[in-house]
Amino acid sequence: MTQPDDVDPNEIFVLSEPLPRPDQHRSLTPEYWSRFTRAQQVLMIANEMNRASKLFDPDSRAALLGCYSRVLALADLTASMPHSKGFRRELLRFREMVGAQYIATEPDAGTHGELFYALLTFTPESFQQVPHVTGLPARLASVAR
Repeated sequence: MTQPDDVDPNEIFVLSEPLPRPDQHRSLTPEYWSRFTRAQQVLMIANEMNRASKLFDPDSRAALLGCYSRVLALADLTASMPHSKGFRRELLRFREMVGAQYIATEPDAGTHGELFYALLTFTPESFQQVPHVTGLPARLASVAR
């Protein structure tokens, strides 16, 4: 995926409308999504990030972009829920950085790992997953970052 010559890669793009939902999440409505707790919503986004973690070889580019598309769609749904301003702000920062990975010529696995870790810190329930995806105990993982 190449960018036009007149696009500054450091420019921040703001979408006026959410991305269309990928096929897997097309039927998800805000009403249905609101039935899940904040922790469950974060963990479902984390599931897509975990799936993407395994797709950084060049032959898996389309699958990686599909995962990122689903992450963006789920982040949009989550941001539309009545959460605290602080949570929404951090979620939208996370979403912006995932969007940068999505449009990057070569998404960076290291940046992906940092974003995945940051997402897992959003709720106490999701933070419990840190040892399972990093291999480090949660208390060491927070020091290692």
